[in-house]
Amino acid sequence: MTTPEYFPLVDVSGTPHARGVQHGRAVPERVAGGVALYRAQLGRRGLDAATIRHLAQSMLPIIEAYDASYLEEMRGIAEGAGVSLEDVVMVNCRTEMLFGYADLKGKADATSAPTSDAAPSEDGDCTGLLVLPARSATGRLMHAHNWDWRQECVDTGIVLRIRSNNGGPDMLTFTEAGALARHGFNTNGVSLTGNSLTCDEDFRKGPGVPLVLLRRRILEATNLATAMKSVWASKRYCANNMILAQATGNDGSGISLETSPGEIFWTLPENDLLVHANHWMSPSAVMKLRDPGLPQRPDSIYRQHRVENALGRVEGRIDWTHVKAALADEFGKPDGVLRTPKPADFSSISATVATTLMDAANRVMWVARKPYEARNFQEYTL
Repeated sequence: MTTPEYFPLVDVSGTPHARGVQHGRAVPERVAGGVALYRAQLGRRGLDAATIRHLAQSMLPIIEAYDASYLEEMRGIAEGAGVSLEDVVMVNCRTEMLFGYADLKGKADATSAPTSDAAPSEDGDCTGLLVLPARSATGRLMHAHNWDWRQECVDTGIVLRIRSNNGGPDMLTFTEAGALARHGFNTNGVSLTGNSLTCDEDFRKGPGVPLVLLRRRILEATNLATAMKSVWASKRYCANNMILAQATGNDGSGISLETSPGEIFWTLPENDLLVHANHWMSPSAVMKLRDPGLPQRPDSIYRQHRVENALGRVEGRIDWTHVKAALADEFGKPDGVLRTPKPADFSSISATVATTLMDAANRVMWVARKPYEARNFQEYTL
């Protein structure tokens, strides 16, 4: 069977359970692929099938307490794809299970930080950016992202188009099959991308909201303020950076929220540009937090700087050609902005799975699969 060049578009609507069933039935082989990937990853960490199931079950009350409709949607995905609910929970909670499993098992040593092998790396080595309308050639806000993670996800990713049944916004999100969200935008022009961060507080304060569910909540937001409030209102299990924005016609604004389990730090665009990789940018965060992940990915420092400089040097307004070129920078290969496949921890292969460009005001997204081979962008609309 020929592997598709683009990520499939999955349309869902109706009740949460109905949406889940539609999702699972549309891409059962991709859901199964994601389940196999994370079962193998957990197995390489020494977890057997019974322990994996136990960890997934331990997340059920956390999910239900945060939003029972999300659990219903997961039940529907499991039914539609022909897998267990625990399998779908594992895909949605893979950050918490991959990197916080010791705490979830009740065996974490509260006096010590995670070991270097267990240091969380939720999204690998991603790079995200915003260009505000004043610098944009289109006159509209531009939001873009490189997702660096497990190479296998080139065959488990999807674009999910969700039609709301409760008066909330519709949304378009690039995500893993079986997962409720990753990054994307909604009909209110609210957009989101995420980048992993690490700090010495990670997985030390007990379970919080799974990152996938927090991102889904953000994509249901009425406006940028509501999206930001949802971050402040949620208990967090580990560090993460989220670039949030809202685009309305020829206007727009955005912010980067660097979150630790205990605090939130923010950075704003400068000269109408915002770029974030995988290290803390807020001076307050740099002073207050220890970053155990930076020694493992010091390339984050120059990735952020090179993208910011590439866009900052553009004379006049920045167009999508400039953004594509900045995100395709291979300096330091394979440890560039564009990650070419390379060995990673636990017998994994790390790569830039996808490059995503978003024009939320125009309700359009372009995604390139395996951009290290060819940057062929497929258009998806809301």
